[in-house]
Parts: sequence; C-alpha cells; structure tokens
Amino acid sequence: MSKPSASPRTEVRRKPQRAHHDTATIHAIIDQALVCQIAFNQGGSVHCLPTACWREGEYLYIHGANNSRLTQTLLEEECAVSITHLDGLVLARSAFHHSMNYRSVVIYGRFTAEDDPDAKAAAFKAFVEHVSPGRSSLVRPPSRAELAGTRLLRLALDEAVAKIRNWGVEDSEEDMAIPVWAGVQPLALTASPLQPEPGCGERMPPAPPAFIGRA
Repeated sequence: MSKPSASPRTEVRRKPQRAHHDTATIHAIIDQALVCQIAFNQGGSVHCLPTACWREGEYLYIHGANNSRLTQTLLEEECAVSITHLDGLVLARSAFHHSMNYRSVVIYGRFTAEDDPDAKAAAFKAFVEHVSPGRSSLVRPPSRAELAGTRLLRLALDEAVAKIRNWGVEDSEEDMAIPVWAGVQPLALTASPLQPEPGCGERMPPAPPAFIGRA
C-alpha cells in the first residue's frame, strides 16, 4: 500500500495541523462516501458536478454514460475531486469562534477508463455492495449491453490529502464567562424507514452500510 505523494497541490496552507497524508485515513474517509464532487474545466468554463463514487484498492471509481460531457472530459483533462463528511456543529461563546467538525479528502489527477467487461462487472458489483452490502446477490447483474453502454472511470489516489477537525470549542479566554451554552452538536447520516415499490418482493433489503445510522 503506497502513501499518496506530497505535492504543491496537496499542501494544506490554512490550518496545516489538520492535514493528514497517510493512506489509512484517506481510505477511511473515501469509504464512508456515497457521493463526491468533481471540479473540471470544459468549454472555457469551470464546472463542479456531484456523482456517485466508491473505492477499490488505490483507486476512486465513478461511472457515467459513454457520451456524457463529464466522462469524456475527465479522460482528457485533469480534475480535482472532493469528499466531505460533516460530523458536528461547534457552538462557541463568540460568533467568531463557531466552527464545524468534518472529515474531508481532495484528490488530484486524471481519470482513466476501465473497458474490460469482466473488470467492469466486478467493479459494478463492488459499487452495489458499497451502497447496500449483500444486495448484489439478490438482484440481476448488468447485462453485456448495459456494461457496454456505461463508462467506468477510475482515478489513482496518488495525489490526495485529508483534512480533519474533530474537537470542541476554541473560545478566547476573555469570552469564557459569557453565560451561553457552548459545545458540539454532533451530526450523522441516518437512514429513514423504507419506502417499498408496489409489487416488489417481501424480502427486506440488507441493512444500509455501517456508516449510515438508523433513524
């Protein structure tokens, strides 16, 4: 397991003490993500689009239509991918010292295509398992035509950095006597009750991923 390389783009200049470059931390943050934001330049303008994502090994994977603007541009140009988990609101005694607890990753590079049908099938199975562990054995796998009509892209995690804040209030000494509640309001992603499709089977779906709590 290689460690992402340090580069001018992965140097955290604002609050550098919050930066993490180790592979384990970066992987853990990516593995709790269902969506990433991809920034790229196309047609003389800057774009930032959300898309589903998952990780296998040292790569971040996404998918899209063969003729989509996003997939075609990402094969031709470099991009920046960001993932953020909001873990809490930090409520201080002063307005200035309010903050948020979070875990984030930024990845730089250029996507490459995975065109081998067997590799694509395995990757899409991993995607279904990421979204709903155990579900891939219950549903029909993609047909060859469906695989051929879908582009699978992967981005090496060679140039990536994490940034984390996970502590409490940092009030100034002169504000400590202000008689207002201060602390952290934790936040978490939760799954609401299921909404079954008419005519579906009675067998309940597997539990959501471990990083999604139940309401």
